[in-house]
Amino acid sequence: MKNWKEVVHHTTFRYLDHTEKNFFHGQAYTALTSFAVDDVLALSAAGTNANPALRLWVHPDTVVLGIPDARLPHLEEGIQLLSNHGYRAIVRNSGGLAVALDTGVLNISLVLPDVRGLSIHDCYEAMVSFIQYMLRDLTDAIEAYEIVGSYCPGDYDLSINGRKFAGISQRRVKDGAAIQIYLDVEGKGRERAELIRDFYDVARKEEETSFDYPEINPSVMASLSELLGIKLTVDDMKQRVLNALEDVSEELVSNDFSEDELVQFEKRYEQMVKRNEKTGMNGQDSRSGRKD
Repeated sequence: MKNWKEVVHHTTFRYLDHTEKNFFHGQAYTALTSFAVDDVLALSAAGTNANPALRLWVHPDTVVLGIPDARLPHLEEGIQLLSNHGYRAIVRNSGGLAVALDTGVLNISLVLPDVRGLSIHDCYEAMVSFIQYMLRDLTDAIEAYEIVGSYCPGDYDLSINGRKFAGISQRRVKDGAAIQIYLDVEGKGRERAELIRDFYDVARKEEETSFDYPEINPSVMASLSELLGIKLTVDDMKQRVLNALEDVSEELVSNDFSEDELVQFEKRYEQMVKRNEKTGMNGQDSRSGRKD
């Protein structure tokens, strides 16, 4: 596995903490907004002279669905179940399947420029090594392999002793790549897994489907706090991210979006809304019908 320094050859990083934003450029800051923002950052990272970016984000009570989830035979019933539990649902534009987000989950987006010479695996491995470095004083037991029975399973699931606390997805836009990880920091990982299990039970029922959706076993998922047996908060993890980024870089900049980036954001946000309209979700908060 390649480590961070073998993949990321930059000393200046753009650092964006969006964890407490409620609005962005006139839009409510929902997960729809976050995926549009990452697209813009990836577009801005096009070219050999661009700097990488690292962005932090948190969204309360949201289930982020993958593109295959939008084809579930009883999707509407599944979304109603989520709504009954107080969760909104959106379909993302990057890979993977359903993931549960709440205020105990920290999302990190690493946006790399000029990835033409980097494989998808190289980019995943950069994120894995960064997380291992960030938590090096707490554990050396973090492994990356698929955890069968977890939600959104993949080769780069992060686990400790076989229980998953994080998953990674990736989206490439032109020559930039956004590598996105969710970290279950605090709260009950099992309860999140039970929610997604129940969603699939309702949205799929027992029908045959062309896609192989996961059979979720909640016992294989946990938060970092549970796995390490210590109290960790999202704020603790945010500070760890910043400390680790300062260690591996020489300069951090926190530039707001430029006018060009705001123009691109409007386009990408509209694409996210349309993607969700096609799945019947209409880009709305499923709990209240409010337009994002």
